[in-house]
Amino acid sequence: MPKEMMNTKEVAEYLDIHEKQVYLLIKENKIPCTKITGKWLFPKRLIDEWIIRNSTEQIKYIANKVKQTGESILAAGSNDPVLDILLNEIKQKNPLAYIFSTSTGSSTGLTLFNNGLVDVAWSHLYDNETESYNIPFVKKLCTNRELVVVHLFDREVGLIIAPDIKHIIKDFSSINQSEVVFVNRQEGSGIRQLIDLYIARHAINPHHINGYTNVKYSHIETGLAIQSGEANCGVASVAIANFFKLPFIPLTVESFDMIISKEIFFNQTIQNLIKLLHDQPFINKIKSIGNYNFFNSGEIIYVTS
Repeated sequence: MPKEMMNTKEVAEYLDIHEKQVYLLIKENKIPCTKITGKWLFPKRLIDEWIIRNSTEQIKYIANKVKQTGESILAAGSNDPVLDILLNEIKQKNPLAYIFSTSTGSSTGLTLFNNGLVDVAWSHLYDNETESYNIPFVKKLCTNRELVVVHLFDREVGLIIAPDIKHIIKDFSSINQSEVVFVNRQEGSGIRQLIDLYIARHAINPHHINGYTNVKYSHIETGLAIQSGEANCGVASVAIANFFKLPFIPLTVESFDMIISKEIFFNQTIQNLIKLLHDQPFINKIKSIGNYNFFNSGEIIYVTS
């Protein structure tokens, strides 16, 4: 599990690159680090911020390319296995339809959308005060854009756990037990917000959770961490639990929504995406991977005046 200060080998493993590439990044002053007693050290918090910052720069680069063609749609925000299938279905039905999507977490996606860097944001942020999803955050974070919020689907989210600790985990309050090695999600993601909300509800000290600082950037990475033995407990959608055949303890049902700029709402690709949510063959395909609800899919739930 990543420490607060990592050496070159540890940061290479954390970034999934060769150690030589780390030294190249140091030489080019492209990675946050410090040299102490002749050794390079990397503060994990700064590395996480660097990852997000580089994602933003990549989005800017792609956005400029998209503007040159004028035919593609750029999206950012949360991720979900069903969303990936949805985007692939759109591509199969129309090879010329391009929706470039990057997983940044819901909050960062909304910020990028507000700054005009993407046309679409995916979000499932829960507001504890109003007990509602996404719209309170859209009103707060997206003041620069004229937009439409469309409901995509409801999904079940919960704890996915390794089979050998199934007898230990009864509910969320069990995650601070010594046998549990947790895997977290990045700050700004909807899942991280949910995790921190449940930690507060159960009055758990995050410092007592083994693995709280071990951060992954997607549902699939969480599942892989548990399957590989890096961790034995995390939070993800039920689709991940079913895919990896891991025990699942439901926590909540989330509203996964699409935030779109008004200017592209009637774009044919966007309209095809909304129509696909009611396509029975597509829905039948999703039924096999988890508890997803498409009852109100495609409904406009908020529009800026």
